[in-house]
Amino acid sequence: MKMQLAEIAKALGTTCEGKDTTEITSVAFDSRKIAEGGLFVPIVGERDGHDFVDSAIENGASATLWKKGHENKPSDIAVLEVDDPLTAMQELSRYYLDKVNPTVVGITGSNGKTTTKDMVAAVLSKRFNVHKTQANFNNEIGVPMTILEMKPNTEILVLEMGMDRPGQLHHLSELTHPDVAVITMIGEAHIEFFGSRDKIADAKMEITDFLREDGEFIYNGDEPLLEERAKKIDQAKATFGFSENDTVYATSFRSYKHHATFTVNNSEQEFSIPMIGKHNVSNAMAALSVGRHFGESDEEIAASLSNFVPTANRMEWEKGDVGEDIMSDVYNSNPTAVRAVITSFGQIEMPADGRRIAVLGDMLELGEKSAELHAGLEGCLDPKVINEVYLYGSEMKNLYDALQDKYSSDQIHYYAKDEMNHMINDLKNDIKPDDIVVFKGSHGMHLEKVVERLR
Repeated sequence: MKMQLAEIAKALGTTCEGKDTTEITSVAFDSRKIAEGGLFVPIVGERDGHDFVDSAIENGASATLWKKGHENKPSDIAVLEVDDPLTAMQELSRYYLDKVNPTVVGITGSNGKTTTKDMVAAVLSKRFNVHKTQANFNNEIGVPMTILEMKPNTEILVLEMGMDRPGQLHHLSELTHPDVAVITMIGEAHIEFFGSRDKIADAKMEITDFLREDGEFIYNGDEPLLEERAKKIDQAKATFGFSENDTVYATSFRSYKHHATFTVNNSEQEFSIPMIGKHNVSNAMAALSVGRHFGESDEEIAASLSNFVPTANRMEWEKGDVGEDIMSDVYNSNPTAVRAVITSFGQIEMPADGRRIAVLGDMLELGEKSAELHAGLEGCLDPKVINEVYLYGSEMKNLYDALQDKYSSDQIHYYAKDEMNHMINDLKNDIKPDDIVVFKGSHGMHLEKVVERLR
């Protein structure tokens, strides 16, 4: 972005204390990441961002938003006083979005939204100037930051939108007015705060609350909870999935060690993605549907999907220190995601002497159903397919107990959260060169540290 402080002040309905002709070229709420020409946004959370304005100034900030009446207002930097800095940043992003006026693709879902976002951006980038959400910067702070980071020549803005409470996606939809809204699937993510998948589906549907009248709603047609709710949407609709009732459905798919291939109805094109698993084929069909919405040919879409780069820690393959292959998928976790990853992992062809080893960490934010949902993963684990299981964290003790009748004592291993080093040492002593190992757990369990130690 490039805007003078005078324009920013006018957009926010305030005045600038300082040189209002100063040009702002970036916005940051982390004082450590501010740059020359940056506008600092002091957000009040667990820490009060106003306390870090001196750090922002030292790192080159040209101006700061400032909550009206807050003490210690700086005098050596331009200041724009507002009622609430976060709300002001959101309003500024709304103004900048209207100014640049890109087509907006909003993507949400319990699983797969980051991967789908990356796929969609790759598909559209060949013909359009595309800006996308970085990492999973997808909440009421991340979405406006993503908007403010886009270049003035952006034609399509691909936004990942997350939520952990009712009303959050309603707000993000109102902020962005998407032209295309995508829901990848409904799972159990954040069920602690919602209580049921029905309520999660209601919250996910909020992404369509401000879908433009001439927009399109693209969703997983194999999810009855979405199919039922989509009937209330007047805009154009398209579905993807594995049922012949879907607009786009897979007619075949195969999962290999490092990639998957698939075909779809009404197309002679074979598609390939650098990820494994039926769930990622589903994400790719969502991206295919978006690509077709914008007039991309299946050939162009296939070329883009084959080369897209997924965000870190999403089914990444790495080499371990004894030559084993490691699949790291440790950014987040819930029962639906674990079952999908384990199923995909179990379909990989193995060397004659190799074993499939699963390392599973706690799934967080499952609330009062946590014990039941952890134990319920027992059904996707078969010792003939997943030969050894390492379980890490207090909640995984429920799965450990549930697996006692299926796995022998030398095939299943349990570790409390303070026993990470013990687990690492056992893994190092156990893993052989022909083994493949999958890591899956919530980000708060930090299984990436275990992966680092095995590399």
